[in-house]
Amino acid sequence: MSNLFKFLGALALLVCATVASAQTLKPFVLGSKGAGDLAAKVEATKTALTGAGFTIVGSYSPYADTTILIATNDELKTTAAKSENGGFGAGQRVSVVKVKDEVQVSYANPAYWANIYRMSGDLKGTADKLQAALGKVEEFGAKGLTAAELRNYHYKMMMPYFDDPDPLVLHASHEDAIKQVEAGLAAGKQGVTKVYRIDIPGKKEVVFGVAMKGTANDKFIDDKFIMGEVDFKDVKSAAHLPYEILVVDRKVFALSARFRIAASFPDLSMTGDNSFMRIMESPGAIKKALAYTAGDKD
Repeated sequence: MSNLFKFLGALALLVCATVASAQTLKPFVLGSKGAGDLAAKVEATKTALTGAGFTIVGSYSPYADTTILIATNDELKTTAAKSENGGFGAGQRVSVVKVKDEVQVSYANPAYWANIYRMSGDLKGTADKLQAALGKVEEFGAKGLTAAELRNYHYKMMMPYFDDPDPLVLHASHEDAIKQVEAGLAAGKQGVTKVYRIDIPGKKEVVFGVAMKGTANDKFIDDKFIMGEVDFKDVKSAAHLPYEILVVDRKVFALSARFRIAASFPDLSMTGDNSFMRIMESPGAIKKALAYTAGDKD
């Protein structure tokens, strides 16, 4: 009988593990929604984040009625330090958006992005702190993907994976790479400016969050243009922004926009209205603008 109980116990654990591994995750979490003043809600969100132990490293409004906050904490930075190119996941994106008479507070789902960025942890502590600080109404933004699917994610055949980033420029040293990126962002000549910087502890690795503003002749890098095409549902996915540049030692690179945008909007269709076809020129334009910003002279 004892052997039977042991067998049944082991079977139950296997079933639980299988179910857990098959649970799906979505890119964003809606923390709260309701009537309110946008500016007041932004300040309340800042207070809630700092009260939960986060440090706010950047804030920007890419278009009307939208403010995005970027925060970090010890778990995010230490997990990034233990992960290859983990700097992409060192910042936590939080959006405050007014839609008609409703203010939505949403944030990037830590577990989803930890798997997308192949980080060495699921950031559960960060998720718990965000839920306590900002609430959790629902996860949204996709039908859902399992952790295993996210760690090997690509949108379609022949599309890039996480480990197929866009190389931007190779500098003489880490210090020179940082100097060149900082100078390019400060100049903003390519329409790319700095939102935040996070230095990854114990490594020659720095992540920059960047705002991108296009022109009438080159709209395809523009945050407002891109989001106007892909973020069209009632609950907004503004916490997709900002885009990132990563400096690792003397190399400067970014995730391919074909990966980074698809990771936030995995259910978006390839063709038709509000589809990837509408922004088909954006990946090339973004890579070019980021490369010049990072100091590429070619």
